[in-house]
Amino acid sequence: MAKNKFDFDAVSKWAEINIDKFSRPASYTKFNSGQSNPTYLIETSQKKYVLRKKPDGKLLKSAHAVDREYRVQLALETSEVPVPRMAAFCSDLSILGTEFYIMEHIEGTCFENPCLNIVEKDHRYSIFEEMSTILAKIHKVDLLKVGLSDFGPGGNYFSRQITRWTKQYLSSETDKIEKMDQLIKWLEENIPEDDERRCLVHGDFRLDNLLFNPIENKCVAVLDWELSTIGHPFADLASVLMQWSMPTGLEGRGLQGVNRKQHGLMEDQEFVDSYCKIMGLDGIHKFEFYMAFAFFRMAAILQGVKKRGLEGNASNPAKAIKLGNLVKLFAEKGIAILEK
Repeated sequence: MAKNKFDFDAVSKWAEINIDKFSRPASYTKFNSGQSNPTYLIETSQKKYVLRKKPDGKLLKSAHAVDREYRVQLALETSEVPVPRMAAFCSDLSILGTEFYIMEHIEGTCFENPCLNIVEKDHRYSIFEEMSTILAKIHKVDLLKVGLSDFGPGGNYFSRQITRWTKQYLSSETDKIEKMDQLIKWLEENIPEDDERRCLVHGDFRLDNLLFNPIENKCVAVLDWELSTIGHPFADLASVLMQWSMPTGLEGRGLQGVNRKQHGLMEDQEFVDSYCKIMGLDGIHKFEFYMAFAFFRMAAILQGVKKRGLEGNASNPAKAIKLGNLVKLFAEKGIAILEK
C-alpha cells in the first residue's frame, strides 16, 4: 500500500458525524490493488475501516457505481453471503469530490494467485470448493427478501450486457482489434433465448475478490460488488473459468499450463460440477456461449481501464495501461472458444 497524498481531514470530520464511534485522528493508506474504484484503509485509535470512492475525472456512464456497491452489500448483511458491514455512504461531492462509502475492515487472506502456492497442498481443493459454495449462495439470495428485486432490469440479460459492453468498449477504444470485432459480431448473432433464470450476479467473481479465514479456509467476505446486478448465474460461473484460463502470475492470475491434479487444485469441470450439485442442476448446455461472453466482457472492461490509464484517471495509471494491453489476448481467447 502507498501513502495517500491528499488531505482527508474533511472525510474524517464527515465520518465523525455520520459513523457511530468514529474517532479522530485517522490515517489513510491507499491500496495499490484494484484498477476501478480507489480504495483506502482508514485507521483510527479504536477501529479500522475501508473507504471506496469513484475515480476523479470524466467517467463512462453507469461505471464505478459505488452507490450500487453500498446498496447490495448493505442488503446482503442479512443473507448467507459474507460481506463487510457498511458504515455510511456519502453523496455530498463537496467532501471528497466524488461519491464514496465507508465500511468496516475485515481481517482475512486474499489469494491473488489461484495456484495457491502459499497454501498447503492438502488444503487447496477445499478453498476452490468453498469458492463454488459462495458463488451458489450469491445466486440463491432471495431478492425480494433482502430488498433487491429492483436491482436490475428484466429481459434477456445477455442481450442487455452485450449491448452495454459493446457501447462501453467502442467509447473507450484506442486500437482496432479485429478479433474483438469478430467476437462482438458472433455474440450478437448467437444470443440464447431467455431461459428466465434470474438471480443476483456478482459481476466480477474471482478468487482475489474473496477474503478467507486462513485457519479454516472459509470465506469471510466477498468484495468488489461494483458490477453486480440481477442477471444470469452462468455469467458468473463462466467468469471464474475464464480467469483460470489466463497465464499464471500476478498479471494473468490464471492457471494456464498448471497441472492442477499435481498441485491439488480443482479442474474446471470439477468446479462446474460442484456448483451444479449445490444449485441442483444436471449440467449446463452450450457453455461455450457463456465462456465467449465472459472473455468479451472482460476485454471491454480492460479497454476502459486502459483508457482511464492513458488519461491519468486510473487508480494506478501505469498498471492500468499494462492491464489494458491484455484486451487483445482476451478477444483471441474468446474466439478460440468458438473454434473448438
